Amino acid sequence: MADSAETVKKTVDQAAATAKVQGEQFKAQAEKVQAAGTQALREGMEKTSASLAELSVQSKQNLEALTASATAAQKGAEALSAQALSYTKSSWEHGVAAAQTIAQARSVQELIELQTNFAKSAMETYLSEVTKMTETLTGSVKESFKPINERVTATVEKFQAAR
Repeated sequence: MADSAETVKKTVDQAAATAKVQGEQFKAQAEKVQAAGTQALREGMEKTSASLAELSVQSKQNLEALTASATAAQKGAEALSAQALSYTKSSWEHGVAAAQTIAQARSVQELIELQTNFAKSAMETYLSEVTKMTETLTGSVKESFKPINERVTATVEKFQAAR
């Protein structure tokens, strides 16, 4: 019986040693898996954080472009308004002066000549002002869309580079 007790003891010791080795191997493997998972999580969080930072920068630049666009549009509207006010004032003054001159006409012939000259001058001034206002409006629209176009171009380039 002593032999069988020793055989059982050896078998138990070998099983315990094998279990201990397998337990250590399992523990080492679990630590590797945990380390790899932690590393993957850390990298994912860093990428997410970097993406959010980039998104924040893009949003800020887009807001700045919209602000610059609105500012340019406002300046254009102010310039257009100033031109219209100036034209209205000068047109009124020119009309009053013409009326005074026409009122002093001594003949129908002179009246018709003065009226014709006034109408011709008024039409030329009007066409000149319309041309100036059109140029101002066109320039204003270009200036107001410029910051937005630049942001769209930058975004498209970024997407193309990401492909």
